[in-house]
Amino acid sequence: MTKPMVLLVERDEELQQHLQTLLLSQGFEISSVSDVTGVLHVLRQRRGLDLLIINAWLETSEEGLELAQLIRRADRHIPTILLVTHSSEDLAIAALRAGVNDYLKSPFTSEALLASIRRCLPGVPAQHTAGLDSHTSSTLLHGEWMIGKSPQMQHVKTFIGKVAMTDSSALVTGETGTGKELVAALIHQNSCRRQKPFVPINCAAIPDGLLESELFGHERGAFTGAYARKDGALKVADGGTVFFDEIGDMSPYAQAKILRVIESKEVQRLGGRGSLPVDIRIIAATNRNLERMMATEQFRSDLFFRLNVATIHLPPLRERKEDLPDLFTHCIATMNRRFGVQVEGVTEETLAFLLRYDWPGNVRELRNLVEAIYINQPSRWITVTDLPEPFRRRFTETAHLPPDEREQVLQALFSTNWNKRLAAQKLHWSRMTLYRKLAKYHIVSGGKLAKAPEQEIVKLLGAVDR
Repeated sequence: MTKPMVLLVERDEELQQHLQTLLLSQGFEISSVSDVTGVLHVLRQRRGLDLLIINAWLETSEEGLELAQLIRRADRHIPTILLVTHSSEDLAIAALRAGVNDYLKSPFTSEALLASIRRCLPGVPAQHTAGLDSHTSSTLLHGEWMIGKSPQMQHVKTFIGKVAMTDSSALVTGETGTGKELVAALIHQNSCRRQKPFVPINCAAIPDGLLESELFGHERGAFTGAYARKDGALKVADGGTVFFDEIGDMSPYAQAKILRVIESKEVQRLGGRGSLPVDIRIIAATNRNLERMMATEQFRSDLFFRLNVATIHLPPLRERKEDLPDLFTHCIATMNRRFGVQVEGVTEETLAFLLRYDWPGNVRELRNLVEAIYINQPSRWITVTDLPEPFRRRFTETAHLPPDEREQVLQALFSTNWNKRLAAQKLHWSRMTLYRKLAKYHIVSGGKLAKAPEQEIVKLLGAVDR
């Protein structure tokens, strides 16, 4: 039986040797190169290559992504795994856009790498990845891309896993900046289509005049400047997932064209005579109310019902403020690497200040705020004075109301590092009252609903409630 052929792109000789030893022991045939020239030479000269593993060797991963894009132009079909030192939501989406099938954050275990290879090469006989369990619905692959332990986000992650196991169309809704493209990427990465392309399409950016050429492709000579045949985005995505971002901004003309593709599973190149079959999964996203748009005939009802098979709604950040510390920790770690500094975190006063803000731009606004703070060279601990003046002005304009009870509870918990006894004292409540408020507002710590141990409840039952 022919051994699967893996090409390692790795500059570090020690790591290269380690990966070679691991993969050879699993029955793979290995070839190694250390630069772009070597990769392109192998792609041109060697047939039968089954998998590429690229280590993004720089402090940032741009070179690895550029190499992945270059490889995709040379060979659209070969599965690719990207090894990265640092991981983030932006990198995850950029990797998918570049045609990367999977990526792992260092340090990673041998089991994790072999599991990734199995996902990319499902046809490889079991002996090549012996002892590994296939991905199941109980764990969401790359779930760490989505930051947040609040009940709302735990529910979203669970439902993403369920949707990914099907091949149904999905509609992702939520305000601007909540992470709708990340949801689409996670669905794709956890589906049986993960080895095929993930193709995002910005519906608001394609005018009707270019729609057919961009989505369906064109034949040579179809119009002035069409010097060669070109596949459209939908054909490029064949076998994979198409993500229609901001589908609520599509014109009626474009809606009709997309509906026909969904129903017929065919596309016709501009200037072409016949139709081409396409096998694609459709995921759409919008920050608009499509049902209201249907009522005013701005959005086709037949297209809506085709898309709205599985609906995933992303909550705005103001409804899950208990995720703010984790989000800030993630963004600070990302900016520390990017700017080459070492900021520890935000002060208690600053966090209380930020908890009172409603975050109309959601996670995107938070990420941009942290970047703006770094441009102004913050101190070791971010204080209120480190916040950009435009943000403080917006906060002043929206913070005329006192914090509601939920925000008061969160402020007390964060300021005491989730010590419930101290938080209750700060709020002038009994501990039993605090536990009841935690349950009432679904406030969690570490992903679990915070609640009193049974023995504490018995002990506190006689306490005088506030």
